Amino acid sequence: MAEKFSLKDHLFNAQTVGQLAAEYAAGVPGFDAERFAAEALSGFAARELMARMDWMADCLEGQLAQDFPTMAEQLEAAMPAPLDPSLRDDDFGHFIHALPGILAVRHGLEDHRDRALDLLYAATQRFSMEFYVRPFLNRWPEHTLARLSDWARDGNYHVRRLVSEGTRPRLPWARAVTLSTDQTLPLLDQLHADQTRYVTRSVANHLNDIAKKEPALVVRRLAHWAEEGQQETREMAWMTRHALRVLVKNGDAGALDLLGYRRDVEVDAELTLDATQLRIGERLGVEVVLQAAQDLPVMVDYRITFARPGGKTAQKVFKLKATALKAGVPLRLTKQHWLKGDASTFTLYPGAHAVAVQVNGRDVARALFDLM
Repeated sequence: MAEKFSLKDHLFNAQTVGQLAAEYAAGVPGFDAERFAAEALSGFAARELMARMDWMADCLEGQLAQDFPTMAEQLEAAMPAPLDPSLRDDDFGHFIHALPGILAVRHGLEDHRDRALDLLYAATQRFSMEFYVRPFLNRWPEHTLARLSDWARDGNYHVRRLVSEGTRPRLPWARAVTLSTDQTLPLLDQLHADQTRYVTRSVANHLNDIAKKEPALVVRRLAHWAEEGQQETREMAWMTRHALRVLVKNGDAGALDLLGYRRDVEVDAELTLDATQLRIGERLGVEVVLQAAQDLPVMVDYRITFARPGGKTAQKVFKLKATALKAGVPLRLTKQHWLKGDASTFTLYPGAHAVAVQVNGRDVARALFDLM
């Protein structure tokens, strides 16, 4: 049997820790690379991914100056060259270079705010500081937002991306930030016209976060940006689709209208399931035939209502296809849906289930099946 992939071991191991130790030995006089590597590796076995990062920071700060301004100089001196500024996307950096952010929060948050933010500015050009700018936003919101407003115009796209990613309301793995959309949207206004996909993807993800609570606000902002015309048309269209993905799955009328999907046109639909009784672990065949009296762009999804314990239910929406209907011409779409029994995020239970097909956010057909 193949050994299960371990992200923590892939990111933090003898090779990566050795690389980090060599960087500090080259940048910090007297730094003992062998001692650092041995100490760090000895503490990995009992620690998960994020805990390993904190542990490495513990090991590192034992060989650095105890006053933060000097520590910050040492951390900067040991940094590798910035990530390639000529790229436009997918250059996140290496997790081993997160340590300056951890130490900036530990030792700079209260008494060395500006020096710590300077350190984050330098560090984010090697590895995103999106996790570590958030404590500064919570502790010093106005001051940090003013700094981010300057960074939104920076020449380095990693710095610009940090402005959006670091202020996201629902950043995965990260602590929450206590900011309102009134505070963060002006930053996105600056960034939405960026020429780098790494930045515009973050802006779209940020809006997708906001949309979960304030859908109408997001739809209005995207429409306003499109009307302004500061972003290239194709990129603005991509951002709009990416920012509205949760609202589209939920059938939000404003989002669908902005994307050009009409809800007021009748669509005939015939939904067929290849079985009405299945076992957990089997695949459900879904076939839908659609037809309309006029040409029509359509966003077709299907929603399964799952049985839950205690007679409760839960619903999940799945993508089928974004396409177009030709007037009077039937369109056949099929999908094999795996009713996976060992999913770690969603447990299936026996009972009555339902499938509904959505066209442009509106239910057009429904069918039932039992899961055993």
